[in-house]
Amino acid sequence: MRRVRIFDTTLRDGEQSPGVALNHAQKIEIAHALARLGVDVIEAGFPITSDGDFECVRRISREVRGPTICGLARTARADIERAAQALESAARSRIHVFTSASTIQIEHMLRKTPEQVIEASVNAVRLAREYTDDVEFSGQDVMRADFDFVIRLYRAAIEAGATVVNIPDTVGYGTPQEYGALIARVRDEIVAGRDVAISTHCHDDLGMAVANSLAAVENGATQIECTVNGIGERAGNTALEEVVMAIHTRRDHYRAETGIHTRELFRVSRLVSRLTGMPVQPNKAVVGDNAFAHESGIHQDGVLKHKETYEIMNAELVGREAAVMVMGKHSGRAAFRKALADLGYVTDGAADHGLNDDAVNVLFARFKELADRKGQIYADDLRALVEAGSEVQQTFALDSLQVLSGTHVTPTATVRLVTPDGTKEAAATGDGPVAAAMNAISAATGITPELETYRLQSVTRGSEALGEVSAGVRYKGVTVMGIGLATDVVEASARAWLHAVNQIVAGQARVKSTVTAETP
Repeated sequence: MRRVRIFDTTLRDGEQSPGVALNHAQKIEIAHALARLGVDVIEAGFPITSDGDFECVRRISREVRGPTICGLARTARADIERAAQALESAARSRIHVFTSASTIQIEHMLRKTPEQVIEASVNAVRLAREYTDDVEFSGQDVMRADFDFVIRLYRAAIEAGATVVNIPDTVGYGTPQEYGALIARVRDEIVAGRDVAISTHCHDDLGMAVANSLAAVENGATQIECTVNGIGERAGNTALEEVVMAIHTRRDHYRAETGIHTRELFRVSRLVSRLTGMPVQPNKAVVGDNAFAHESGIHQDGVLKHKETYEIMNAELVGREAAVMVMGKHSGRAAFRKALADLGYVTDGAADHGLNDDAVNVLFARFKELADRKGQIYADDLRALVEAGSEVQQTFALDSLQVLSGTHVTPTATVRLVTPDGTKEAAATGDGPVAAAMNAISAATGITPELETYRLQSVTRGSEALGEVSAGVRYKGVTVMGIGLATDVVEASARAWLHAVNQIVAGQARVKSTVTAETP
């Protein structure tokens, strides 16, 4: 079995998804989750793009242990030096240098000659090697490039000191046959006999990112670059969970393995979906709601008799235990703590990133409030409750919300908030009950963001299911994502708005990078 390394770029390429803006705390939370998942490399960001990106890469380098921490850089000296500075605290660091390989990008974006591109790449790799022994090199858009030039470019990068050569199909143009053939040529002509890894980075514009990545593995690639849920520029990237489970399930074919702890896949998927505000489609492989669901009578009969009749993977293997636990308003604190432990959330306060006693107490209060309204509480309810826990200090907390609305009534909302200075009440009207609640909170807090995106989804089962609202707001050039959870849609919306306001007050939001240069 060959070992295939997993290079996760959720925090860099994934965060470039339109509408996504993660703050520092959210990126740190995802980075720790990726470390628990067992990824080999975390591409933490593009340090030159902004002070916020630089600081986030530096924090991840300092706080996250296990994976190699990687920073992206163009072939410019300033980019490389900035990346090196951000990675100083990492136990293992990598600088990822990229340029363009296709004629169309070289002529119209870089405005250089092919020889100038090679010269700049060689100088950049040499400079990066002065800061770390682990340097990755990429030439964008290889599938629309002259393959002879690609070989010359990568040979020069290897001779300059590159330890990983990444072959990015940046615009998702290649087919598995073409892409696999190029990987084989790189393997045979310039990598054979050298201690150099071949990496794959595929986009999903034609729906072939996962297939192309697996074709690369068949032809000698030993690293796959991917994102959780396949998020990323345009149609997204290779989906981490899909390539990992394809390699695991078809070990007989690929003769390869990864170091991923597969039972963490579902939790990480849910975390990334929640923090980015990007829902996972129900029929998505491995992590979609329907991935292990059976409705056809024939399928149900077969699965009941023997799971493998229609299931090629075990749901528990990817962290999707059956929701058999039922709790209610009479459950005590000890039972609640045990339920969280059974779901994989650490509650003894000893783990660095588990739930401590204070966090459990806050969650228990929300659980009792929810149980009074909903009755039975299922495993999915508890997961949603934990995952909706705010990662920001609550300057303002919702004490009560009253809404008056109807067909011939102007929607009006009254809120009472708990603040460090006592309680505050305010009332406001709006086009609807949700808008009225948001306006009332803004009146009480003095913070009036602009709503950019709004998403509501049911996260649990039944007629009294929990509703989760993701509200993307903008305030003085800063974009944040507020998350709210409740059985009532208006209350969930108010909690999402308040969550966003607390982020703004806490100063944890950062301006999303506006760099327009295409990256691998």
